[in-house]
Amino acid sequence: MIHIRFSLLSLTTAICLMAAPALARQKPPQLPRNAPVPEQAEQQQTPLPQNRPDDAPEAISPPDRAPTPEAKPAPPDQSQKTPDEKPSLPPDPRSAAIAAKEMPANELACRARLRTMGVVFREKPAERDSEAGCALPYPIVVTRLATNVELSPEAELNCDIAETAARFTADIVRPAARDIIGADLAGINQASAYVCRPRHNGSKLSEHAFGNALDIAAFTMKDGSRIEVQPSPAAKQRQFLDHVRKAACGPFRTVLGPGSDPDHETHLHLDLAPRRNGSVFCQ
Repeated sequence: MIHIRFSLLSLTTAICLMAAPALARQKPPQLPRNAPVPEQAEQQQTPLPQNRPDDAPEAISPPDRAPTPEAKPAPPDQSQKTPDEKPSLPPDPRSAAIAAKEMPANELACRARLRTMGVVFREKPAERDSEAGCALPYPIVVTRLATNVELSPEAELNCDIAETAARFTADIVRPAARDIIGADLAGINQASAYVCRPRHNGSKLSEHAFGNALDIAAFTMKDGSRIEVQPSPAAKQRQFLDHVRKAACGPFRTVLGPGSDPDHETHLHLDLAPRRNGSVFCQ
């Protein structure tokens, strides 16, 4: 009996010894190729150490004073002309006219013609305002433009326009009074002759500043009737005034009246303004 147990124990031991190499040769189990890779635990970032007080950046001290702001450009000089301003006109050469010791021949001849036409006038000393530019070296004061045709108030003019006005009165105005009004012309009322003033827009000197313009405000007839220059006269008076005004364009270089501008609503402005090529301006 003892011999049998010993044999079984020996047999069991022998089987274990024989099985050991086989177990050693077995490979460990392999994961399938498509198996998911196990997630790795996230690495926690190690916080940076805080600066010690000695390592802290130095504090920047504020400036002693605020920076000075940049200077603004100076405003433009208001005295300088703006683009809208018109350039100043050159002085009129007539402003420099000075009377000679002896009257020129053309002035003497003009006066002789006036006397022949029945114009009544007298001589007057020269007019000149160097600051304003007005000048009338050989003025005359006219009191009658033709025989029995008074000019009131008397007008200070240069001889050229006095002669033109006298011829215009004799050739145009007097016949028109007879034909249209049915009365004889007795007088002409003037509103302005020589006066040292600029034109109404201030652009240059007026022809009045050279005694080269005459403003007519009314015509007086021998029967006492009076025809005033105005925007809305009676029918017959309108016919007379229109005729006189149209006929004045040519003998005079400038003719203005009612409808031209507000400054000429109550008179006819007649002058001999010198223009290029002898052109006229009638409005």
